[in-house]
Amino acid sequence: MDRISALRNIEAALAEFEAGSQSLADLERDVRGTLRTYATEFEGDLQAYRASGGDAVDGLVVLAPSETAARDRVRDLVSDPGEFTVAAVE
Repeated sequence: MDRISALRNIEAALAEFEAGSQSLADLERDVRGTLRTYATEFEGDLQAYRASGGDAVDGLVVLAPSETAARDRVRDLVSDPGEFTVAAVE
């Protein structure tokens, strides 16, 4: 998915939300899915990983080629991550 396609998909989801034919939860799911597809295709063979643990990292999603690289990426983004785990996001 290229940038223009991603923006069009997000714009369409926003229009559906504004028209009342989509809930906020549906809008969030569609936009998140579009962004995840764009990011993983843009960056190549990357997988989205979600961190779980302390407040500083809980829910943080990063793109990385492996679980080990995802942990490293989280450590790069958060100054004091504490103990945490990462799991692939499907």
